[in-house]
Amino acid sequence: MKVEECFEKRLLRKIKPDNEKARKSLEMAYKKLKLAKTSFEKELYDICIVYSYMAMFHSARALLYKDGVQEKSHACLVIYLKEKYADKIPYYLLQSLDVLRKERHEALYGLEYASTKDDAEMAIKDAEEFLEIVEGLL
Repeated sequence: MKVEECFEKRLLRKIKPDNEKARKSLEMAYKKLKLAKTSFEKELYDICIVYSYMAMFHSARALLYKDGVQEKSHACLVIYLKEKYADKIPYYLLQSLDVLRKERHEALYGLEYASTKDDAEMAIKDAEEFLEIVEGLL
C-alpha cells in the first residue's frame, strides 16, 4: 500500500498541524520508553517489546501531528514515515518500527510469541535512537 491509498481509505486523514499534540505525543513516547526499560530490568521481555514499540509509535505520531496528519492505522503510520521521512530517519529504524509493530501484535494477541533478552535490548536501543531523531525533527 502507498500513502495515497492510506488517505483514500481514510486510514490517514488531513488535520490542522498541531504542535501541542506533537509535544504531548513525544512526552508519552518518553514515558513508554521508561516503562520499556523497567520491563527489561524485570526480565519481562515481551512487555519490553510492547513498550518499546509504543515509544516509537508515539514519537512517530508526533511527526504526523506536526505535519497535520491523523493516523487511524499503525501500518499506514509506518508507510507515511517511509515515504515522507526516508531522507531524515535511517531506513533500519523505519524497518525496526515496522518489525516491532508486528511483534507487539504477536506479544499481545499471539499464542506462541516469546521474545528474547537480545530482542528486548535491541528494541530499547532502536526506540532510544528513534526518539532522539524525532525530537530533533520537531
